[in-house]
Amino acid sequence: MTNPTDTEASDVPSGAPQTTRRSQVAVQGWILLVLGFMGVLVVIGTVVGSHFLSRTTEVSNYLRDVLQPARVEAHRLQAALISQETGARGYIITADPEFLGPYETGRAEEQDAADTMRALIERPGPMPGVEGPLLDDLGAIENAADEWRRIYTLPLVSNVVPGDPQPVDVGAVEAGSVAFDELRALFEIQNKHLEEVRAQGIAELEHVRTVRDRVLGFMVAAFLLSGVGVTVLVQILVVRPLDRLREQTRMVAGGRFDEQIIPQGPADIRALAADVDGMRERLAAELTISRERHEQVESQAIDLRRSNAELEQFAYVASHDLQEPLRKVASFCQLLEKRYGDKLDERGVQYIDFAVDGAKRMQVLINDLLTFSRVGRVSDAHVRVGLDRALDSALSNLEQALEDSEAVIERPESLPEVLGDPTLLTMLWQNLVGNAIKFRHPDRTPVVHIAFEQTDAVWTVSVTDNGIGIAEEFAEKVFVIFQRLHGRETYGGTGIGLALCRKIVDYHGGEIWIDRAHTDGTRFCFTIPVEADEEPATDTALEGASA
Repeated sequence: MTNPTDTEASDVPSGAPQTTRRSQVAVQGWILLVLGFMGVLVVIGTVVGSHFLSRTTEVSNYLRDVLQPARVEAHRLQAALISQETGARGYIITADPEFLGPYETGRAEEQDAADTMRALIERPGPMPGVEGPLLDDLGAIENAADEWRRIYTLPLVSNVVPGDPQPVDVGAVEAGSVAFDELRALFEIQNKHLEEVRAQGIAELEHVRTVRDRVLGFMVAAFLLSGVGVTVLVQILVVRPLDRLREQTRMVAGGRFDEQIIPQGPADIRALAADVDGMRERLAAELTISRERHEQVESQAIDLRRSNAELEQFAYVASHDLQEPLRKVASFCQLLEKRYGDKLDERGVQYIDFAVDGAKRMQVLINDLLTFSRVGRVSDAHVRVGLDRALDSALSNLEQALEDSEAVIERPESLPEVLGDPTLLTMLWQNLVGNAIKFRHPDRTPVVHIAFEQTDAVWTVSVTDNGIGIAEEFAEKVFVIFQRLHGRETYGGTGIGLALCRKIVDYHGGEIWIDRAHTDGTRFCFTIPVEADEEPATDTALEGASA
């Protein structure tokens, strides 16, 4: 495994500052490694601790449930033998049958104590080998007791006549005392061995407890050291590299896009730093492109301002200087016709009519062109405008045409209010309604139906007529300035009305189009944004959608 502080220059691009390279292990790998080590410690500590806890329980249970009861039974056995010796000696001396009671009771107690003690000692325990000497001591006492009874007690007791004391054989009594003294010596040996086994068990218990406490202390210390290690690893492998990465990204965020972000730390943090550096390079490249484009836009803006100034100058010239010569041409041509009309032949009069008509049409074209160029430039009014009021103004301007054509205008009870220029919106209505009247069908009364609806954040308004209609292939061409679909002798005008409508709608942030699904006449639709604080209309259904 690579040392966390090792450096390797092969990862550093030529000419770039050397980067400190951490091990190939990621942060997650380091954390998993430490957690795995802690897990092994937990498993080992659990196994060892369980072993010593089990050992402590076994030794403690052996001392409590085996050795201590065995000592009690040993004392009971010894007491039973002493009772036998006392009872037998009293009976032999006094020939009183009452002394046989303790003797017989002692015999029963002796047998029960010996059996119980043997059953206890023969149990498997945590200290193998200690049961051998204890069983030997028990067997030796039982054999010595049998020998004592055989040599002393039974012969003397059998010769006693109850109630008739006889002189005692001193030699036999002394032999019995010697035999019982051997039993007493065996008692001492048994007690000594039991005490030694008890001391050995207590020592084993203390040893097991000491080892257990040391193991638990080692586990606690290992956990504490592991926690410190995790903290140090997090500090070295995560906190420091992230702090350096944060400092470098702050420098980049402060505008130093040429400041290279050096990958440091574990693999995943180095990968993150490399991605951030790639983002920095992309931003630097985009910033360079943006600056170049900004310079281009600035240059184009200068050219546009100069062009607008020239257009303003042209508009002034067109509205003043060009109009005057045209008026003179038309006036003098009319004077020529008036004064010399009777002297000119038919062709001469026709030529003068052509000249007058051309001058007048030139004036109309100039006026329409000036109107088109002034949309959104001469006036920049943005106020709340009721489309009803704008429509009323337009219909007032078209009053004569409406009367001549007997046109029927179908409109909603109320139209919404929008933010815009009142004059331009009046021109929009005037051109759309006037267009419907102008291109009416010769065999029916013109009907113009106006409707609206709210869709998302825009008002959608439709103007539908029952006129001659527009072929689908000309649905976009009609919005181009000076584009005409009919000859001048059929329908007058300069072909600028719908182009003016599109420019007005664009100026207000909307769109205008021809509904190609409507075939019985023409339906123009246009949109105007709804004001942000405007309440939705209560009746937004598009009225007369099939009109």
